[in-house]
Amino acid sequence: MTDSSVLRGVLAMVAGAGLLTLSDAVSKHLAHTYPVGQVICPRQLAAFVFILPYVMSISGFRALRAVDRAGQLLRALFFVAGSGLIVWSLSLLPISIVTVVLFWSPVFVALFSMPVLGERVEARQWLAIAGGFVGIVLIVRPAGGFSWIVLLPILATLINSLRDAFTRRLSRTETSVSILFWSGVAVALAGLATLPFGWRTLEPEAAAWFLAAGLFNATAHFMVIEALRLGRAAVVVPFRYTGILWAILVGFLVWGETPDAWMLAGAVIVVMSGIYMIRLVAPAP
Repeated sequence: MTDSSVLRGVLAMVAGAGLLTLSDAVSKHLAHTYPVGQVICPRQLAAFVFILPYVMSISGFRALRAVDRAGQLLRALFFVAGSGLIVWSLSLLPISIVTVVLFWSPVFVALFSMPVLGERVEARQWLAIAGGFVGIVLIVRPAGGFSWIVLLPILATLINSLRDAFTRRLSRTETSVSILFWSGVAVALAGLATLPFGWRTLEPEAAAWFLAAGLFNATAHFMVIEALRLGRAAVVVPFRYTGILWAILVGFLVWGETPDAWMLAGAVIVVMSGIYMIRLVAPAP
C-alpha cells in the first residue's frame, strides 16, 4: 500500500466526516420545522435517489438479496431507533455536543462485542471505555445537569454501538450494500408510519434541503468506504474524528453555538479514548 494511497484514504475520511456533519446540520435545520418521523423518511428516500443508481451500475440488484432475514430485521430496528434518536437529539441540543457523544461509539462497540460476538475485552480496552465515560460526563455536565435531554444522544450512541457490533456478525452472510439498503428501507417505512401523527406540508425549499441531506449522507458513506479501501483502518479511521471540528465550525457559523471549556475537554478525552480503542482492535499491517 503506497503513501499516496494512504493519503487519499485519509482525505476521503476527512471528506466523509465533513459530509456526515453537513447531513446532520441539515437534519437539525429541518427538525426545527418538521417532526422527527417526517425528517427521517424523505431524507432516506432522497438517499436512495443516489444509492440505487450506484448499485445498478456496480453490482446489480442481486447484491441486495437478504440471506439472514431475521438478522437484517433486527439490525434495521436498531438503525431506526438510532436514526430517530439522533434527529431528536439534534433538534434539542447543539450539534457539537451530539456529534462528540456519538463518537463514543468505538468504546461501546468493544463493550457489546462480548455478548454479541463472544469476543473478550482486554484490560486496556476497559481503560479506554472508562476514559470515554469520563469525557462524556464532562460534556453533558454543562449541557443541563444530566437532564433527560442530554440522555438522548447517549442512548443513540448505545443503540448505534449495539447495531455496529451486530453488523459485524451479520456481515458474515450479507453484503454491505444489502445491509445498508434494507436498514434504509426500514427507516423510510418507520418515518412514513408517523404520517397520521402530524406531518406538515412540505415546502419546495424544504424539499431541496431533504435532497441535499440525502446527497450528503449517501456521498459520505461512499467516501468512508473508499477511505477504508485505500488505507488501513488504524490509520484512516481516527481521521473520522475531524467530524467534531466540522460540527463545532458549522454550529458556530449557523447557530452561533460556542463550546465551552468543559465540552472541549470532554471532546479531547472522547477522541483519545476512541483512537486508542481503534488502535487496540485494528489488525496489524
